[in-house]
Amino acid sequence: MTTTVTLAAESRHGTGKGAARQLRMQGKIPAVIYGRGREPQPLAIALSDLEKSLTGHATASTVIDLSIDGKTVMTVIREVQHHPVRRVISHIDFYEIHAGEKITLEVPLHLEGSPDGVRNGGGVLDQVLREIRIEVLPRNIPDRVELDVTDLGLAQSLNVKDIHIENATILNDPEATVCSVIPPRVEEEPTPAVVEEEEGVEPELIRKPKGEEEGEGEGEGEGEGKGKGRDKEE
Repeated sequence: MTTTVTLAAESRHGTGKGAARQLRMQGKIPAVIYGRGREPQPLAIALSDLEKSLTGHATASTVIDLSIDGKTVMTVIREVQHHPVRRVISHIDFYEIHAGEKITLEVPLHLEGSPDGVRNGGGVLDQVLREIRIEVLPRNIPDRVELDVTDLGLAQSLNVKDIHIENATILNDPEATVCSVIPPRVEEEPTPAVVEEEEGVEPELIRKPKGEEEGEGEGEGEGEGKGKGRDKEE
């Protein structure tokens, strides 16, 4: 359902940085309205009225009945500029629309539900696309587009072609990814370090085998016996 708000504006004649500075000192901001067959017209709008009108609404998909010097015009917002430090609105562009003419705009995309791959598989839902570009008549502009992700499993994704919007034409690439469930990250177990022996270094022999110890004793006795026999012969 289309959301419509009303806002008052007034024509302004001064342009440039000096005139804009004067407006802001008065609590107003410079604006401009343009559209099909309409010359750009400078406007001034009370900042407090603008912020109040837009609170709780999606800026790009809200129809604004803009009252300019007492005459109401149907518009949508085309561009909003913010102060680089204070982040308040510093300038706004309005585009005049007509009830019987389709317009192109972007509407917010909201994901409904908790994916199966998140609930039961420990995955993470990654939303890639947050707005959908559509062509639609002003009376059919949706506040937002909803997409059910409840049945989405691990490593599965939804694309633009899975979205349906009544009375509107989707202009995004049908194969573009809207969201996906990323599987949980598996941590690899550390590999035990392998200690390699240094080349050319023989292992230390702690104890000689029993056979070798006996062999050494036999050799010593045999040598001593031979020596004693020679002494006797001499």
